Amino acid sequence: MRETVIVGAVRTPVGKRNGGLSDQHAADLSALVLNELLERTGVDVDLVDDVVWGCVSQVGDQSSNIGRFAVLAAGWPERIPGTTVNRACGSSQQALDFAVHAVMSGQQDVVVAGGVEVMSRVPLGAARATGMPYGPKVLARYDDFSFNQGLSAEMIARRWNLSRARLDEYSARSHALAAAAQDSGAFIDQIMPVFTDDDVISVDEGIRRGTTAEKLSALKPAFADDGVIHAGNSSQISDGAAALLVTTAENAVHLGVTPLVRYRAGAVTGADPTFMLTAPIPATEKVLHKAGLELGDVGVFEVNEAFAPVPLAWLADTGADEAKLNPLGGAIALGHPLGASGAVLMTRMIHHMRDNGIRYGLQTMCEGGGTANATVVELVQ
Repeated sequence: MRETVIVGAVRTPVGKRNGGLSDQHAADLSALVLNELLERTGVDVDLVDDVVWGCVSQVGDQSSNIGRFAVLAAGWPERIPGTTVNRACGSSQQALDFAVHAVMSGQQDVVVAGGVEVMSRVPLGAARATGMPYGPKVLARYDDFSFNQGLSAEMIARRWNLSRARLDEYSARSHALAAAAQDSGAFIDQIMPVFTDDDVISVDEGIRRGTTAEKLSALKPAFADDGVIHAGNSSQISDGAAALLVTTAENAVHLGVTPLVRYRAGAVTGADPTFMLTAPIPATEKVLHKAGLELGDVGVFEVNEAFAPVPLAWLADTGADEAKLNPLGGAIALGHPLGASGAVLMTRMIHHMRDNGIRYGLQTMCEGGGTANATVVELVQ
């Protein structure tokens, strides 16, 4: 198998719901990062074999293979194909895996992976508005569980004995770390500004400075009257796109581009779909085994903050160092543009690794239906 590297990683700012990116069509927003990726790497568009694009709510603006229409919106040659992947919140992380598989196997040489979600225009749950995706046999198997992620987050909090105070403290931490990262310029090199008719959007919009656990404690539970999950300890509804360029180490030399990271291993696994959001725990174990690494070898962990219990349960079960977990904040502060989030997290992690000389990074993402992707990358020194 060929050694596979990521040579470019760029994202838009993550816009808040009805914020600066809300007027952007998903294809047009995708086109911006596609073209910026080639501009930054200097790779000729004619060398691109395929575009693998993550998107979750594939209806309305995001229907009919948004990956293909992103390529056309970017003005790329019509011969370049595009496909759209849906593995729920892990869609663009899975897109990266598919791109790596194609390059690693020798079937393709240069593949773009990434994703998009403009949740301001295509609301969460829009794809289920006219039907029930689970079917009677699935519902019967799981005692007519509603497959509501908020209720799953409540179940996780109970099983792992995570109090409302602990969840809110963690959520305030996310905002504080994200604000510090933004102020230090940690996001500047990874973000491409988006020019709209009214403004230039150049920073992530979701950060709430001065957030404290005490302030969060005043928010009402969202899913159960006696629950612990609320808007402040859940990920934000967001808009955004991100793109990664994948090739071989040998081809990178030929193209004159500098690899950012080496793809060490990827894994995907399923878990109990009623708890739904716990699969990052076994996925982490699986990917570390595949990479031949121990937990202590990893210098940074990106565990998507769909709800605060997700990274906290992961932390409790793995025994990882909390200081290495989401050190720049996570989706609670920075937002969660569903189909783009896997590529956004990978872009954020890669740049953090390069800025701080971190050899190994591990990213994992909980996904609707009870699955999770996990990926390990290694810094190319």
